Amino acid sequence: MFLSVIIPVFNEVNTIDEIVERVLNTNCKFKQIIIVDDNSSDGTREKLEKYKNRDLFKVIHHNQNSGKGACIKTATEFLLGDYVIIQDADLEYNPNDYERFLKLAEEKKCDAIYGSRVTGNNYKNLNLFRIFRIFANFFLTFLSNIINQQKITDAHTCYKFIRIDLFKSLNLSTDDFAICPEITTKLSKLGVKIFEIPISYNGRTFEEGKKIKLKDAFKAVYALIKFRFF
Repeated sequence: MFLSVIIPVFNEVNTIDEIVERVLNTNCKFKQIIIVDDNSSDGTREKLEKYKNRDLFKVIHHNQNSGKGACIKTATEFLLGDYVIIQDADLEYNPNDYERFLKLAEEKKCDAIYGSRVTGNNYKNLNLFRIFRIFANFFLTFLSNIINQQKITDAHTCYKFIRIDLFKSLNLSTDDFAICPEITTKLSKLGVKIFEIPISYNGRTFEEGKKIKLKDAFKAVYALIKFRFF
Protein backbone atom coordinates (compact mmCIF):
# COMPACT_ATOMS: atom_id res chain seq x y z
CA MET A 1 0.00 0.00 0.00
CA PHE A 2 1.17 3.50 -0.84
CA LEU A 3 0.91 6.27 1.72
CA SER A 4 0.41 9.98 1.12
CA VAL A 5 1.43 12.40 3.89
CA ILE A 6 -0.02 15.88 4.40
CA ILE A 7 2.20 18.23 6.40
CA PRO A 8 0.50 21.56 7.26
CA VAL A 9 3.13 24.02 8.40
CA PHE A 10 3.09 27.52 9.89
CA ASN A 11 6.21 29.10 11.37
CA GLU A 12 8.10 25.86 12.12
CA VAL A 13 11.54 26.87 10.88
CA ASN A 14 13.26 24.98 13.70
CA THR A 15 11.52 21.65 13.13
CA ILE A 16 10.45 21.34 9.49
CA ASP A 17 13.67 19.75 8.23
CA GLU A 18 13.81 17.25 11.08
CA ILE A 19 10.20 16.13 10.71
CA VAL A 20 10.66 15.64 6.97
CA GLU A 21 13.74 13.51 7.59
CA ARG A 22 11.89 11.49 10.21
CA VAL A 23 9.12 10.80 7.70
CA LEU A 24 11.60 9.76 5.01
CA ASN A 25 13.46 7.48 7.41
CA THR A 26 10.41 5.31 8.03
CA ASN A 27 10.15 1.97 6.27
CA CYS A 28 7.07 2.91 4.23
CA LYS A 29 6.17 3.14 0.57
CA PHE A 30 5.27 6.76 -0.05
CA LYS A 31 3.21 7.98 -2.96
CA GLN A 32 3.79 11.63 -2.07
CA ILE A 33 4.57 14.08 0.71
CA ILE A 34 2.49 17.24 0.41
CA ILE A 35 3.73 20.22 2.43
CA VAL A 36 1.36 23.17 2.65
CA ASP A 37 2.91 26.32 4.08
CA ASP A 38 0.29 28.58 5.67
CA ASN A 39 2.06 31.85 4.88
CA SER A 40 4.93 31.42 7.34
CA SER A 41 7.03 34.47 8.18
CA ASP A 42 9.88 32.96 10.21
CA GLY A 43 12.00 31.49 7.40
CA THR A 44 10.02 28.26 6.97
CA ARG A 45 8.92 29.30 3.49
CA GLU A 46 12.51 29.71 2.37
CA LYS A 47 13.53 26.35 3.85
CA LEU A 48 10.84 24.60 1.83
CA GLU A 49 12.41 25.67 -1.46
CA LYS A 50 14.84 22.75 -1.38
CA TYR A 51 11.99 20.23 -1.42
CA LYS A 52 10.22 21.59 -4.49
CA ASN A 53 12.29 19.64 -7.02
CA ARG A 54 12.74 16.46 -4.98
CA ASP A 55 10.95 13.24 -5.82
CA LEU A 56 7.80 12.55 -3.79
CA PHE A 57 7.38 16.17 -2.69
CA LYS A 58 4.74 18.71 -3.56
CA VAL A 59 5.14 22.09 -1.84
CA ILE A 60 2.25 24.56 -1.82
CA HIS A 61 2.23 28.08 -0.35
CA HIS A 62 -0.79 29.97 0.94
CA ASN A 63 -0.77 33.72 0.33
CA GLN A 64 -2.44 34.36 3.69
CA ASN A 65 -2.59 32.52 6.99
CA SER A 66 -5.79 30.49 6.87
CA GLY A 67 -5.41 27.66 9.39
CA LYS A 68 -4.56 23.97 9.64
CA GLY A 69 -7.85 22.91 8.10
CA ALA A 70 -7.25 25.13 5.09
CA CYS A 71 -3.88 23.45 4.56
CA ILE A 72 -5.47 20.01 4.67
CA LYS A 73 -8.18 21.07 2.22
CA THR A 74 -5.58 22.48 -0.17
CA ALA A 75 -3.64 19.21 -0.13
CA THR A 76 -6.69 16.98 -0.54
CA GLU A 77 -7.23 17.66 -4.23
CA PHE A 78 -3.71 16.44 -5.02
CA LEU A 79 -3.89 13.19 -3.04
CA LEU A 80 -2.83 9.96 -4.73
CA GLY A 81 -2.24 6.45 -3.43
CA ASP A 82 -4.14 4.25 -1.00
CA TYR A 83 -4.11 5.98 2.39
CA VAL A 84 -3.40 9.46 3.73
CA ILE A 85 -2.07 10.49 7.14
CA ILE A 86 -1.83 14.00 8.59
CA GLN A 87 1.53 14.92 10.09
CA ASP A 88 2.06 18.07 12.13
CA ALA A 89 5.29 19.90 11.32
CA ASP A 90 6.47 20.00 14.93
CA LEU A 91 8.01 17.01 16.72
CA GLU A 92 5.05 16.00 18.89
CA TYR A 93 4.16 12.96 16.77
CA ASN A 94 6.59 10.23 15.72
CA PRO A 95 6.45 8.99 12.08
CA ASN A 96 7.91 5.67 13.21
CA ASP A 97 4.29 4.82 14.06
CA TYR A 98 3.32 4.84 10.35
CA GLU A 99 4.25 1.19 9.84
CA ARG A 100 1.81 0.10 12.51
CA PHE A 101 -1.02 1.96 10.80
CA LEU A 102 -0.22 0.28 7.50
CA LYS A 103 0.05 -3.15 9.10
CA LEU A 104 -3.33 -2.84 10.83
CA ALA A 105 -4.94 -1.48 7.64
CA GLU A 106 -3.66 -4.48 5.71
CA GLU A 107 -4.72 -7.00 8.34
CA LYS A 108 -8.17 -5.59 9.13
CA LYS A 109 -8.97 -3.82 5.84
CA CYS A 110 -9.61 -0.65 7.86
CA ASP A 111 -11.04 2.48 6.29
CA ALA A 112 -9.89 4.76 9.12
CA ILE A 113 -7.41 4.45 11.99
CA TYR A 114 -6.69 7.05 14.66
CA GLY A 115 -3.46 7.22 16.65
CA SER A 116 -4.39 7.44 20.32
CA ARG A 117 -2.20 9.47 22.65
CA VAL A 118 -4.30 8.22 25.55
CA THR A 119 -3.65 4.50 25.25
CA GLY A 120 0.11 4.96 24.98
CA ASN A 121 2.52 5.76 27.82
CA ASN A 122 2.76 9.46 27.04
CA TYR A 123 1.87 11.28 30.23
CA LYS A 124 5.07 11.72 32.17
CA ASN A 125 6.47 14.89 33.78
CA LEU A 126 3.03 16.45 34.01
CA ASN A 127 2.66 20.15 34.72
CA LEU A 128 -0.46 22.32 35.02
CA PHE A 129 -0.53 23.06 31.29
CA ARG A 130 -0.33 19.39 30.32
CA ILE A 131 -2.95 18.41 32.91
CA PHE A 132 -5.33 21.02 31.49
CA ARG A 133 -4.77 19.73 27.95
CA ILE A 134 -5.41 16.15 29.04
CA PHE A 135 -8.67 17.19 30.69
CA ALA A 136 -9.75 19.24 27.67
CA ASN A 137 -9.02 16.35 25.31
CA PHE A 138 -10.89 13.93 27.57
CA PHE A 139 -13.93 16.21 27.67
CA LEU A 140 -13.98 16.84 23.91
CA THR A 141 -13.54 13.14 23.15
CA PHE A 142 -16.30 12.25 25.64
CA LEU A 143 -18.62 14.76 23.97
CA SER A 144 -17.64 13.55 20.50
CA ASN A 145 -18.42 9.94 21.47
CA ILE A 146 -21.86 10.90 22.75
CA ILE A 147 -22.76 12.97 19.71
CA ASN A 148 -21.30 10.57 17.16
CA GLN A 149 -22.17 7.32 18.97
CA GLN A 150 -18.56 6.15 18.89
CA LYS A 151 -16.17 4.59 21.39
CA ILE A 152 -12.78 6.11 20.65
CA THR A 153 -10.22 7.36 23.17
CA ASP A 154 -8.68 10.32 21.30
CA ALA A 155 -10.97 12.09 18.87
CA HIS A 156 -8.67 15.08 18.39
CA THR A 157 -5.42 13.31 17.57
CA CYS A 158 -3.45 14.65 14.63
CA TYR A 159 -2.74 11.11 13.40
CA LYS A 160 -5.79 10.35 11.31
CA PHE A 161 -5.02 7.58 8.81
CA ILE A 162 -7.81 7.27 6.24
CA ARG A 163 -8.40 5.58 2.90
CA ILE A 164 -7.89 8.31 0.30
CA ASP A 165 -11.09 7.86 -1.69
CA LEU A 166 -13.04 8.03 1.57
CA PHE A 167 -11.08 11.08 2.74
CA LYS A 168 -11.84 12.92 -0.48
CA SER A 169 -15.54 12.09 -0.20
CA LEU A 170 -15.78 13.95 3.13
CA ASN A 171 -15.78 17.32 1.31
CA LEU A 172 -14.07 19.06 4.21
CA SER A 173 -14.95 22.72 4.77
CA THR A 174 -13.32 23.87 8.04
CA ASP A 175 -10.22 26.10 7.91
CA ASP A 176 -9.00 25.89 11.51
CA PHE A 177 -8.30 23.16 14.10
CA ALA A 178 -12.00 22.24 14.12
CA ILE A 179 -11.32 20.18 11.02
CA CYS A 180 -10.59 17.33 13.47
CA PRO A 181 -14.16 17.06 14.80
CA GLU A 182 -15.45 17.65 11.27
CA ILE A 183 -13.57 14.57 10.02
CA THR A 184 -14.65 12.44 12.97
CA THR A 185 -18.29 13.47 12.72
CA LYS A 186 -18.50 12.94 8.97
CA LEU A 187 -16.95 9.49 9.29
CA SER A 188 -19.56 8.69 11.93
CA LYS A 189 -22.42 9.82 9.72
CA LEU A 190 -21.12 7.54 6.98
CA GLY A 191 -21.07 4.62 9.41
CA VAL A 192 -17.29 4.20 9.17
CA LYS A 193 -15.68 2.25 12.02
CA ILE A 194 -12.65 4.07 13.43
CA PHE A 195 -9.92 1.74 14.67
CA GLU A 196 -7.26 3.00 17.11
CA ILE A 197 -3.65 2.20 17.89
CA PRO A 198 -1.48 3.65 20.68
CA ILE A 199 1.13 6.13 19.46
CA SER A 200 4.11 8.04 20.80
CA TYR A 201 3.46 11.64 21.76
CA ASN A 202 5.68 14.41 23.11
CA GLY A 203 3.50 17.47 23.64
CA ARG A 204 5.03 20.92 23.63
CA THR A 205 4.10 24.15 25.44
CA PHE A 206 3.04 27.53 24.07
CA GLU A 207 6.58 28.74 24.73
CA GLU A 208 7.85 25.94 22.50
CA GLY A 209 5.46 26.88 19.70
CA LYS A 210 2.13 25.22 20.54
CA LYS A 211 -0.59 27.01 18.56
CA ILE A 212 -3.91 25.53 19.62
CA LYS A 213 -5.72 27.65 22.23
CA LEU A 214 -8.76 27.57 24.52
CA LYS A 215 -10.97 29.19 21.88
CA ASP A 216 -10.32 26.20 19.64
CA ALA A 217 -12.06 23.96 22.18
CA PHE A 218 -15.25 26.01 21.81
CA LYS A 219 -14.89 25.86 18.02
CA ALA A 220 -14.55 22.08 18.28
CA VAL A 221 -17.83 21.81 20.23
CA TYR A 222 -19.56 24.00 17.66
CA ALA A 223 -18.20 21.85 14.82
CA LEU A 224 -19.44 18.65 16.46
CA ILE A 225 -22.97 20.05 16.68
CA LYS A 226 -22.87 21.68 13.23
CA PHE A 227 -21.69 18.65 11.27
CA ARG A 228 -23.84 16.17 13.18
CA PHE A 229 -27.18 17.93 13.15
CA PHE A 230 -27.15 20.55 10.40
